Amino acid sequence: MSVVAYHVLKWRAIAWLVLGRDAPALALFDQIVRDRPSDTYALSSRMNLYARRGQWARAVSDSDLVVATEPENAHHWFNRGYVLEQIGLLDEARLAFGRATSLSPTLDRAWYGLGLVLIRQHCFDEAVHALRRATELQPMSPHGWYQLARVHVDRHDLDAARKIIGHLKGFEPRVAAQLERETGLLENEPVAA
Repeated sequence: MSVVAYHVLKWRAIAWLVLGRDAPALALFDQIVRDRPSDTYALSSRMNLYARRGQWARAVSDSDLVVATEPENAHHWFNRGYVLEQIGLLDEARLAFGRATSLSPTLDRAWYGLGLVLIRQHCFDEAVHALRRATELQPMSPHGWYQLARVHVDRHDLDAARKIIGHLKGFEPRVAAQLERETGLLENEPVAA
């Protein structure tokens, strides 16, 4: 396939995606991968489409190829972690997110994903570390703060959870209110002795 033909197929696939038409985009990415089996753009795009369609085995297979082709790309490892987490392969997801954070310590999504996996594995102390890093990198995103507060509740560190609720009230009052409802904690409620 010539460079021009490659770019035509790629842009046609992107156009189909913009129009919300996954099936023709997937067919075009398949065509690219048949001719260029190590094209990480086409493989990653196809992996995301498979994941969106719930075709997890195919998504994992493409993820295997992507990280084998570009093992030093943190974003590929993050995507792999996401796919593996979705199908409950938590040990493998943890390794993938860990690889992503080691390759790119500022990749907040990887720290957040790692935190979610650690929560599911009941590794709460480690989850606190990962989620704190995610909130340092994305301080205005409520997702990391929400999960961090929930972990503190699971660890019975209610004071820390209350502090997060108070922090969230400053920029995400709805999330703070949701945490108060779900946990029964109020920001200024004294800790029982």
